[in-house]
Amino acid sequence: MTTTNILSLLGGLALFLYGMQMMGNGLEAAAGDRLKQILEKLTSNRFLGVIVGALVTAVIQSSSATTVMVVGFVNAQMMTLQQAVWIIMGANVGTTITGQLIALDVSAIAPLVAFMGVALIMFTKSAKATDIGQIIAGLGILFIGMNMMSTAMMPLRESKEFVELVTNFSNPLVGILVGAGFTALIQSSSASVGILQALAASGVIGLDGAVYVLFGQNIGTCITAVLASIGTSREAKQATAIHLSFNIIGTTIFTIVCMFTPLVSGVIHLTPYNPTAQIANMHTIFNVCTTILLLPFGKYLAEFAQHILPVENKEIEDERLLYLQPLPKSKKMIGGAAISVKQINDETMHMLSLAYENVNQAFDQLLQFSDKTDEQIYKREDTVNYLDKVISEYISTALATPNLNVNISQALSSYYLMLVDIERISDYAVNMNHQATKRLQGDMTISEIEIIEHMKKLCEDMKNDLDDVEEAERKDDVIDSLVSSWREAQIQALKQKKCSSEVSMMLSRIFTDFERINDHALNVSQELDKITVEIPD
Repeated sequence: MTTTNILSLLGGLALFLYGMQMMGNGLEAAAGDRLKQILEKLTSNRFLGVIVGALVTAVIQSSSATTVMVVGFVNAQMMTLQQAVWIIMGANVGTTITGQLIALDVSAIAPLVAFMGVALIMFTKSAKATDIGQIIAGLGILFIGMNMMSTAMMPLRESKEFVELVTNFSNPLVGILVGAGFTALIQSSSASVGILQALAASGVIGLDGAVYVLFGQNIGTCITAVLASIGTSREAKQATAIHLSFNIIGTTIFTIVCMFTPLVSGVIHLTPYNPTAQIANMHTIFNVCTTILLLPFGKYLAEFAQHILPVENKEIEDERLLYLQPLPKSKKMIGGAAISVKQINDETMHMLSLAYENVNQAFDQLLQFSDKTDEQIYKREDTVNYLDKVISEYISTALATPNLNVNISQALSSYYLMLVDIERISDYAVNMNHQATKRLQGDMTISEIEIIEHMKKLCEDMKNDLDDVEEAERKDDVIDSLVSSWREAQIQALKQKKCSSEVSMMLSRIFTDFERINDHALNVSQELDKITVEIPD
């Protein structure tokens, strides 16, 4: 091969991988906020789960990306390990679509497909059309790259050294290791199978020499999910183990079958003059048959993964954090936005509940002070401040993710703004608790005690209606009016010496804290109203 051929091969591989990334990014932007809902609804039984896994993989042309997505969902406890089994099986079926399209020689229309996608990106104003255009353009670029690789490899059939090298692939162990190693290196079975098809199209290798490499490629594609699961939960690692065991079992079965039966010659006879179709057909047969064979044993695959990677009963590093988990570290991660929004929502609502626990206890302290409750309020305030810092950092990272769609970007921004208001709610509760330390309960009149009880009830009502912005706004107006009338009444009581100056000063500060708590609560309600992403339970 000349330098030009080598550069064409590398350029073709670059376009192939970039096209695949474009398709994944397009799917993320188009459906990132709905991927979890789609997967959850359609994985209620094993057959639908397999179909969903196959369809998602067919769209993004990458079983690795689908598996990494599943690892992320399992890690975030948004999907069970059993649901993950079916999607992983389907992903292995869906990845065969790339090879079949290559065998159909769609490279002739690839430039047209790429042009159509770019036209949608450049000449439409609709965000949805732009996202779909990205998927279409990625598909076209992928096959342009495939055609470049195939053309660049044509001279290899004249190289005796290379032909002798690939003949060693007929040794099952050598072929499997080469296929697994090369696929692990470029982290894409679709690309490595495509390169194998390009070699076959160039007349360098036949199916009898390529079959074991093909099986090894299915094992090598697991490396992406393995790397992505580093630093995640045991449950996420179990999902990766299922993916790996699925392909190892399939490779073992098909290696034995190919060694002792005429399966390879039978596949060759299906399309005797089309070597790329032979590889595509064997790839499809391998994954479809392995899925059919293992479908009844999905439960046992999950149990096996749980047995070799049992969940450790270790102490939580920081029990203050209930929901936020790090996303799998992989550039192929799709669905990360859905995971982030779900976890951020749950952790923010957890923070809100803690702030309101402080509010309730602070009102109780005004009526009956307790040193133990005083400690609980300050400890909870530390937790709220900690959550404010951690969630803010998590949101900042999520906002920097490329290809966020408008809905998710708005949701993340709203949660970020909410954190300030929630933190201030807890601060004002601490202020009220500080007023309670003056222990003026015995100096308060019955009417003043009733006002404090009324304020506590209004705060509880406001919290319960935060998801209804119109009701929250109405209640805020009522609270402003009540505070104004209470202040006037307090001034009159002070003039008539019906209350002490100390109690009056305390109540004045409490009115301010109470009013500001509900102002911040209204801000939270208004931000919640801006969120259009459906948050799954």
